[in-house]
Amino acid sequence: MADEEDIADREALRRVGGLSTELEDVSEVEYRQLRLERVVLVGVWTTGTQESAQRSLEELARLAETAGSVVTEGLIQRRAKPDSATYIGSGKAAELRQVVVVNGADTVVCDGELTPGQLQQLEKIVKVKVVDRTWLILDIFAQHARSREGKAQVDLAQMQYMLPRLRGWGEAMSRQGGGIGTRGPGETKIETDRRRIRTRMAKLRRDIASMETARRVARSSRRESSLPSVAIVGYTNAGKSSLLNRLTDAGVLVHDELFATLDPTVRRSRTSTGREFTLTDTVGFVRHLPHELVEAFRSTMEEVADADLLLHVVDGSDDAPEEQIAAVREVLAEVGASGIPELVVVNKSDVAQTETLIRLRRNEPHIVAVSARTGDGINELLVAVDSDLPRPTVEVDVIVEYSRGDLVARIHREGEVISETHLDHGTRVHARVSEMLAHELDEAADGQ
Repeated sequence: MADEEDIADREALRRVGGLSTELEDVSEVEYRQLRLERVVLVGVWTTGTQESAQRSLEELARLAETAGSVVTEGLIQRRAKPDSATYIGSGKAAELRQVVVVNGADTVVCDGELTPGQLQQLEKIVKVKVVDRTWLILDIFAQHARSREGKAQVDLAQMQYMLPRLRGWGEAMSRQGGGIGTRGPGETKIETDRRRIRTRMAKLRRDIASMETARRVARSSRRESSLPSVAIVGYTNAGKSSLLNRLTDAGVLVHDELFATLDPTVRRSRTSTGREFTLTDTVGFVRHLPHELVEAFRSTMEEVADADLLLHVVDGSDDAPEEQIAAVREVLAEVGASGIPELVVVNKSDVAQTETLIRLRRNEPHIVAVSARTGDGINELLVAVDSDLPRPTVEVDVIVEYSRGDLVARIHREGEVISETHLDHGTRVHARVSEMLAHELDEAADGQ
């Protein structure tokens, strides 16, 4: 019976996909591809160049593929502003319906954020599920969240987005099929009851607040160690996790897809002179990152706002890295991190165009080109980090007994050694250290 159903599925998929009429001609790869959700993309080009609008649609295609869909076609509508009723206008909506039919698409993904009314009207015309860019990104986050905190943050962001759209989403969210928009809170049908959503949101906020307290304690503990902190920020898939692995052997998951890692990872590393610092990998950014996500992930983003230095990783192989830089800085400003010293790290220098590197070096005053894959430029990066990190503020000249080798090790690890001499009764160290370590050295000297 299962074999008969499988054959029937293949025959139906063949008719939709325009494959050969011979069953044996359908390969396993083609069969699995056709089982995936088929989507049509549509965008409205209102400002900027046509190339910029096309890049935005290409990024939307990568987002849809990351969500587990097959992109069949993409349309761009040139308008002064999105249509208030259907986002793309009635004529383009009718054309979109025909494209959906021809491609056997299950879903339309719009390259913008739709109002509840636009979503409802467009869905009536195309007669398939319609989602916008914001919900697509939220859906990807729902797939990739692993930690309890990450899952709570994504759930909260989805509910914040969903609450004002219950009427517009009612028909689409009632479907029991899989695909974009059905993961996370959508599966629980929680959107049908505003009161239940608000209750759930209140609980999630309390949970996130308690987890935020634990994160704040961990940050405070790292601060007490007097180690300077560096946060890796950048566009999604620019190579942040690869760079963290290269600098610290952290073993963080690396995939060639958008938003592969969401949970911050904190590791220790050393500068070119041996100074230790903490290195934090953060969630990737993207054009028009949903405001709901920025708000929900604010406690995580505080890792960035508390850093002493930002390593802003840029994909050197991208056609328009400047657009990525602008998008990241927009989010940094939202979380209060725009005033932190920033070192632009152009990753993938081994495959970047020479003219791209020249242009970035001309436009960015503080920049280093590296390849996390090959290791090129990493030493230069560590020298730049050592130069940019805050220097210890207290200068000391102390003799530390040999029995307190732990203090000498801390001076080397946390401070900046100017000179070191081994005497008969101890080690004389002239160095710059933090106020806390200077106090401990004074107490050790008093106890001698």
